[in-house]
Amino acid sequence: MTRYLTLLAITAVAATATVAAAATSGKLALGPASHAEQTTYKAYYDGHKDTYLVTDVSSKSQAKAMHINYSGGLALAKGLPDQYFVTGKAAPAQLSVFGSEPGESSYNPLWEEMFVTWKAGASPVLLVKDDQIDSLAKQGKLTVRDAHIVLNAPITHVG
Repeated sequence: MTRYLTLLAITAVAATATVAAAATSGKLALGPASHAEQTTYKAYYDGHKDTYLVTDVSSKSQAKAMHINYSGGLALAKGLPDQYFVTGKAAPAQLSVFGSEPGESSYNPLWEEMFVTWKAGASPVLLVKDDQIDSLAKQGKLTVRDAHIVLNAPITHVG
């Protein structure tokens, strides 16, 4: 009986050590890896194009239109970087514009949607930087409106 208890104790200690080692290594048991096709998009950040995917949004209508997950709880997230979407007239080949990207302290895969609209009489130019959008808004050439929608759109490739 003593040998059995000793063996049981050694097994328990070994199992605990294995779990602790896995926890401190930062590795998660995610399951088997595989590759799947996923629709990706392009957006500008500081003059170059980043690739991203869209998984969830806090707007029911956008979720339905884009065939992605609706997650109302995303709307509770605060302090997010902006992603700018031009509505109405726009320069040819206009894409959305990120306010951050991976590697920056402000990066987060959750984005506050901002709608950019050119004012009457203004000639649209290609918007490729968030600073450019801010500058043109200060000059009165366009308006930026918070849509109060949060988009889960991780950037998967920079540049």
